[in-house]
Amino acid sequence: MTVEAWTFLFVILSFLLYTYIGWRSRVKDSKGFFVAEQGVPAIANGAATAADWMSAASFISMAGLISFLGYDGSIYLMGWTGGFVLLALLLAPYLRKFGKYTVPDFVGDRYYSTAARLVAVVAAIFVSLTYVAGQMRGVGIVFSRFLQVPVGAGVVIGMVVVGFFAVLGGMKGITWTQVAQYTVLIIAYLIPAFAIAWTLTGNPIPQFAFTFSDIVEKLNTISIDLGFNEYTQPFVNKSMLDVLFITIALMVGTAGLPHVIVRFYTVPSPRAARFSAGWALLFIALLYTTAPAIAGFARYNLIDSLHGQSLEQIQELDWATKWENTGLLAFDDKNGDGRIELTPDPESNEMTIDRDIIVLSTPEVANLAPWVIALVAAGGLAAALSTASGLLLVISSSIAHDVYFRIVNPNASESQRVMVGRVMVGFAIAIAGYFGVNPPGFVGQVVAFAFGLAAASFFPAIILGIFDKRTNKEGAISGMVIGLAFTAFYIIGVKFYGMSAWMFGISAEGIGTVGMVLNFAITLIVSRLTPPPPLEVQQLIEDLRSPEHAPPALADVGEAELD
Repeated sequence: MTVEAWTFLFVILSFLLYTYIGWRSRVKDSKGFFVAEQGVPAIANGAATAADWMSAASFISMAGLISFLGYDGSIYLMGWTGGFVLLALLLAPYLRKFGKYTVPDFVGDRYYSTAARLVAVVAAIFVSLTYVAGQMRGVGIVFSRFLQVPVGAGVVIGMVVVGFFAVLGGMKGITWTQVAQYTVLIIAYLIPAFAIAWTLTGNPIPQFAFTFSDIVEKLNTISIDLGFNEYTQPFVNKSMLDVLFITIALMVGTAGLPHVIVRFYTVPSPRAARFSAGWALLFIALLYTTAPAIAGFARYNLIDSLHGQSLEQIQELDWATKWENTGLLAFDDKNGDGRIELTPDPESNEMTIDRDIIVLSTPEVANLAPWVIALVAAGGLAAALSTASGLLLVISSSIAHDVYFRIVNPNASESQRVMVGRVMVGFAIAIAGYFGVNPPGFVGQVVAFAFGLAAASFFPAIILGIFDKRTNKEGAISGMVIGLAFTAFYIIGVKFYGMSAWMFGISAEGIGTVGMVLNFAITLIVSRLTPPPPLEVQQLIEDLRSPEHAPPALADVGEAELD
């Protein structure tokens, strides 16, 4: 069977599995639609959280970014994994104990303010749309290669598929679908990694093969011979300050991502929230410790396969021709010598490779079996679909629950709330699809922007909301608005309007750290200059941190809603 036939088979089988799970888990009430009836076991929620969080950026784009950036690409590994430690220790159990449906729900009740809730809704939608645009781009790339259609057409196909799964089962269906998607994506990531590690080094364990073989030394030698810096040389592509700020933005952004935080509302108890965070870390580590090896193997194989080859030899490579048809791989014999040369100089470089195709193309470059190549495609789709579905539910719940039910129509029935949620999914998909066709960067970069926005808006409000009872609504609203506005202005200016990175050379991916610091400072200052929160809110925070008490807010405004 051909690669395309295997891909079609795997994708259809996996989609049938996801559809069956979604149909069996379909819901009619808002509790099932938004928080999966709060009955998901810790280990299953850990797998679903890992799938929700390990998006197309992790599966498709991260290894590609590391492959191009070398040492500097480690920012993605350090930031995204470190953020989960913050989430597990500082946020997950407290938010679960608070017992609400969404992050805006927490912000609205903790800061006793409809205005604070609305600001949090705007931030959740802004962050989630930015994030889901990267997922749609990832889905489009997979469909583009294996259906041989333009990337834009691939995104449209992905929009239909993602919308179907999100609308069908709500959070309950998405949770159990994500458990299956995690299984698919981790198998799809590890099998080719084992095979390539064995082929290149004789050691089948990627982490050991990359660490204890001479593959890194060979890669450094090849890079220097071609005029590049050593693959492992630090701070070549990014300054030390930028590396630090991007790492922090990714770390605290992880702890503030609404679609990840909402996963801890789906478990039965705060204790289960802690355990599910631990399971998620383990499941995530399987992929994240493999990614640097995949990045190094991919760079070595690509250079070895393409550099110095004649155009005729390259055209005989079926995989190169098919990726070239997508427009994501291009060759240009600028000096007319009939051979393709890879150089660091853009003026003389004759090969252009989109970073988002590195992982998907690696099994083909390594001449692995067609079924392995197809499995990677199915894994990439699983990663993108799982995260996109979770993000769409955040957007949906932010509007249907936090705006429509809590503000516009408090008497709305269960069916009305679920219907509004499903309609909002459709609007969100349309917007995300547009940015999937016209992305502001690579998948990993687009997702990094979302982390920066989350760091600048949610993280200070949540962390101070839990650990500082003196923080009031005036401070939280001011901090979120200014942090989000500053970060969005900087990202949009740098990425869309040619504005220079005037803040000490910090890139758009790292500016979220500055936005977060602004948010913290303004929140604390304004809170101290204005009246303290009501005594009942301060008592709420005391009880939230006490293992013996449930927050009063549950008894006052939340218990009927949860039951």
